Amino acid sequence: MEVVVVQKGLQIDYFTDVLCIWAYGAQIRIDKLTSHFATQVTVRYRFISLFGSVEERIGRGWAERGGFEGFHRHSRAVAEQWDHVRVHERLWLQNRPPSSMLPHLFLKAVQCLEADRSHRSPAAGGEHSVFEEAVWRIRLAFFRDGENICNPSLYRRLAEELDFDYEAARALMDNGEACAALHQDELRRQAFQVPGSPTLVFNDGRQRLYGNVGYRIIEANVRELLRNPLHGEASWC
Repeated sequence: MEVVVVQKGLQIDYFTDVLCIWAYGAQIRIDKLTSHFATQVTVRYRFISLFGSVEERIGRGWAERGGFEGFHRHSRAVAEQWDHVRVHERLWLQNRPPSSMLPHLFLKAVQCLEADRSHRSPAAGGEHSVFEEAVWRIRLAFFRDGENICNPSLYRRLAEELDFDYEAARALMDNGEACAALHQDELRRQAFQVPGSPTLVFNDGRQRLYGNVGYRIIEANVRELLRNPLHGEASWC
């Protein structure tokens, strides 16, 4: 099932893994972008499973740099660059999730529910949709609070807090619809040759911004595309 949203103006595909600390730190920029260009930009949230196997990516991938202890120190050092987010003192050392795929699947189910008018939930508050708030709270649960975000009790708690139907979301996970939506994200990742998390894709894949990119750079790209929607197209010049 492809998640369909009402689109406005410029569409941006935003690829992240919920276990990516760079995406955790970058959320403030996405919030500023959607607030500043509220009537002109639609951000389409997509997931890539860089941490599909945490043991493979960190346990083996970081074996020569200290494994999980080394990745813990690296993550803490990254977070020290920012004053707008906090990380748990035992990040990656306790309540370690085995994969980002389960929280991604749950979040795609929430996204599907939100796209289905028969399952509309009340607004989460502020400028975030219920889905966007769920993404943020799962990131907070892991990075700030040190929770295992593969624990279904977390998803039930979020459903209660954000007032959406957990059983309806679980049904979409069980019947394969959330899986299909997550697969659509993977197909877009391949089509756009997304290198990692976080990545913003503009202009149907013609432009990409990857990594720890400053807000002014993002804003400049958006303004140029709003000014000239054909920016990046082939020309005679």
